[in-house]
Amino acid sequence: MSIHKSVLLKEAIESLNIKNGDVVIDATLGGGGHSIEILERIMPGGVLVAIDQDEETIEKFRNRSLKFKAEGKIFLINDNFANLDNILADLKISKVDAILADFGISSDQLEKTDRGFSFQKDAPLDMRMNQKEGITAEAVADSYSEEELAKIFHEYGDERYGKRIAREIVEQRKNSPIKTTKDLVLLIEKSVPEKYKHQRIHFATKVFQALRMEVNKELENIRKFIPEAIKILDKKGRLSVITFHSGEDRIAKEIFRENARGCICPANFPICRCGKKPIVKLVSSKPIIPGLKEIGENPRSRSAKLRTIEKI
Repeated sequence: MSIHKSVLLKEAIESLNIKNGDVVIDATLGGGGHSIEILERIMPGGVLVAIDQDEETIEKFRNRSLKFKAEGKIFLINDNFANLDNILADLKISKVDAILADFGISSDQLEKTDRGFSFQKDAPLDMRMNQKEGITAEAVADSYSEEELAKIFHEYGDERYGKRIAREIVEQRKNSPIKTTKDLVLLIEKSVPEKYKHQRIHFATKVFQALRMEVNKELENIRKFIPEAIKILDKKGRLSVITFHSGEDRIAKEIFRENARGCICPANFPICRCGKKPIVKLVSSKPIIPGLKEIGENPRSRSAKLRTIEKI
């Protein structure tokens, strides 16, 4: 049973503008809340491609989706959404009507004691979405230079004491490796001022977020995914993304605007010479954010932003 609460559920589903018979991709299955609502809208006759890196997530959703199986096609894919073009090529799908991607981490994953995503539970310092491949957070802490660690703490976590924490990691690993979440929390606690330990947000939050994003190459995957998603949208098809981090939102906003922009000739050109035409249009100029009621019921939704484009 999933404990995950899908963020901006009603708003995200409505943004896709889907109907019976549509071909839809849920690029980040997670707890499955968005996918269930998509199936309710596109069946009978629809096709859902649900993607997730976590094999357990795929298997959990398999049973939940059985009641829709006779009404259309459901493909559950254990892969990274950055591989979207290869996934669809294998399925022999060339165009789709809508794509949804929620870039947040599932509450189900945070609660898994063996994954190391949460600083509230002692666990091996892993943090991989797909435990079959990639470098672990322990390996990052053990092998990255002080400068590299400080950089990811700043860029992915906006951690003001990132340099101090990076220095402490490098010093500690000379004597013993940082193997568990508890080891890392104690190290961070030792590295930051006393007053910083009593803020509204836990003092380890930003470092854990930064390590998770580095381990899973989250921003790089988003940069690869969005252009591929735009390419395979059918005319009037929609792409909606939910971001939780300023870096994620900046990437989405920039790629959306770049593809929605027409002529790029200098302003003093009397006529257009570049011939560039917009590929998509922005469904709204500003992102949709959760209301106070949703934030109260699900505090993890507070930084969420929903952006949508439509293929021209």
